[in-house]
Amino acid sequence: MIGFLLRRLIGIAATLLVICALTFAIFYLLPNDPAAQFCGKDCSTEHIELVRQQMGLDDPMIVQFGRYVLGIFAGQTMGSGHYAVSCDFPCFGYSFQSAQPVWELMMDRLPASASLALGAAVLWLVLGLSAGVLSALRRNTWIDRTVMIGTIGIAALPVYFTAMILLYLVVSVLGLMPYPRYIAFDEDPVGWIRNLILPWITLALMFAAIYARMTRNSVIETMAEPFVRTARAKGLRERRVVGKHGLRPALTPVATMLGMDLGGLLAGALITESLFSLPGVGKLFADSLNKADQPVIMGITLLASFFIVTSNLVVDLVYAWIDPRARLS
Repeated sequence: MIGFLLRRLIGIAATLLVICALTFAIFYLLPNDPAAQFCGKDCSTEHIELVRQQMGLDDPMIVQFGRYVLGIFAGQTMGSGHYAVSCDFPCFGYSFQSAQPVWELMMDRLPASASLALGAAVLWLVLGLSAGVLSALRRNTWIDRTVMIGTIGIAALPVYFTAMILLYLVVSVLGLMPYPRYIAFDEDPVGWIRNLILPWITLALMFAAIYARMTRNSVIETMAEPFVRTARAKGLRERRVVGKHGLRPALTPVATMLGMDLGGLLAGALITESLFSLPGVGKLFADSLNKADQPVIMGITLLASFFIVTSNLVVDLVYAWIDPRARLS
């Protein structure tokens, strides 16, 4: 297990380094001049050149990249002389728009994104797994056809359409919920739930439809395996056969997809957060794209990559614990 974990950690480090290099190259090899963006629209050519020298943008690209990577793990001093600014570990640079540390900006927004992702994940797992198992156990009946047609219809709805319908009906017409705004859980747990329930439903409906279809196909395939027929031949109750022998193996691909989806959402659900004006990482990413704030965009890209590869590591460890054969891969 230790060797398996070491191989996965080395793979994660290599993946993050490659992503960091690609992200750095994309944003610093584009025609946009970071020095001009940082300086502002009213800067003269001489002032822009001075900023470029202070930021080290006139150094070779490999030197800039090495300084950027080193800053993430050890911090760095940005600029020189009178304009030198200390950037503590982990240093992702400073925003061109607000001059705030990128790491602090992301950490300020992360609780909202984590609240949205985790709450929606619980909801879509409950709905998706329940619908998928029910449909599989009632295969080729009207229940199966109704559930599958419903999941197709829900999956086809754009997220922004679902959000607008919920806001109009639940908030504007019926007045059952307030317009969503983020409240920290430790400040008001009830308000935290009330203000996030609509974003949770919006995000969960789309994922629940996908998980329901995947669960149905996986359960049908597993229930046809010889070990399930053997369990039935031994006289076990159908509930035990389905729950212990059928459902657990069938959830393996679901766990894989959950790791990918949850890892991505922890770095922000861009559309959902923008529609509900939630101050999450996704909303920060959208605002940074509109303003071409390169350090923030790079930081969020690396944060999203970290969550995704870490989620995959967790899934791999679960596989290795369940099936020792996975440790050899």
